[in-house]
Amino acid sequence: MATLITAKRVVIKIGSALLVDRNTGLLKADWLKALAADVAMLKARGTDVVLVSSGSIALGRGALGLPAAADLSLDQSQAAAAVGQIRLARAYEEVLAPYEITTAQVLVTLEDSANRRRYLNSRATLDQLLTLGVVPIVNENDTVATDEIRYGDNDRLAAQIALTTGADHLILLSDVDGFYSANPMTDPTAKRFELIDTITPEIEDMAGEGVSGLSKGGMITKLMAAKTATAGGCAMAITEGSALRPIQALEQGANATWFTAEGTPQLARKRWITSMKPQGALVVDAGAAHALSSGKSLLPAGVTEVNGQFGRGDPIEITDASGHRLGQGLSAYSSEEARRIKGHHSRDIEPILGYPGRTALIHRDDMAL
Repeated sequence: MATLITAKRVVIKIGSALLVDRNTGLLKADWLKALAADVAMLKARGTDVVLVSSGSIALGRGALGLPAAADLSLDQSQAAAAVGQIRLARAYEEVLAPYEITTAQVLVTLEDSANRRRYLNSRATLDQLLTLGVVPIVNENDTVATDEIRYGDNDRLAAQIALTTGADHLILLSDVDGFYSANPMTDPTAKRFELIDTITPEIEDMAGEGVSGLSKGGMITKLMAAKTATAGGCAMAITEGSALRPIQALEQGANATWFTAEGTPQLARKRWITSMKPQGALVVDAGAAHALSSGKSLLPAGVTEVNGQFGRGDPIEITDASGHRLGQGLSAYSSEEARRIKGHHSRDIEPILGYPGRTALIHRDDMAL
């Protein structure tokens, strides 16, 4: 069974019901302070942490004196989100500051993962934040998101963020302590699963709506999140989150359901990159080919020829001078830009293109050899 002790990067999803009192619309300050202690515990052992947090609409609704979330119009929801987002970000900043942990607010929509270029931008930003030791606070950008560009629930958003950041563990802090064979509130024979290695059609048939009705995402969305996360090499747990220090409780054996990862995040990403149809090709010299075999990124200096038309983020083939296929990767530049900077040192990119670009033409994390 998965364990957080060895986790390198963890995404924790926090629902509105855990964070905001549904009657008063106020933040549950004691619970949030306890969660901050959990985050500090993970950070102290060298684990990267990303928080995917609901709560902006709930906080904004209370501050504006608006009716219950279910009765809000789209305009009212977006206004509530605009007011609540700043309160939510400030709350996380204040509870993590005593541990000398810096936070960042990252607002996304479904388009940011569906569009490859925006996906790469999001991935690069999150990776840099984590490299700098920052804890990103991620939420759906409800201020601008409409139905056609919404995730719709933070369970699936959290799974996508886990894949985007290459996390090896995803924890859904929920209003239920795991995945059950039926709704335990209505069926006394319902069984909680400790471990699910494979999400079978039978498991899918067991998924129903949320147990308590407090959270927006029901068990169906959690199972969808599990399928996304585990296929990307990320183990996932569903556990009840209302207790103080819920991550510590999970480590100490609190009820939960763990979903087993299929391989590692790195392996899953390589498979995804390999599966795409290349839109062009780069020919590299012997020095670059050797560097790639040693695990290096592909720099413009090692590229001798650019073939085809492609945009930033498109998959492109990498070959040596004799035409031998070395691998495939996601380009950090369009074909036009790549032709202009090929054969040049990375320090020359800004003078040539007129703006500072990324050092590598294909980063090693975006490459499968």
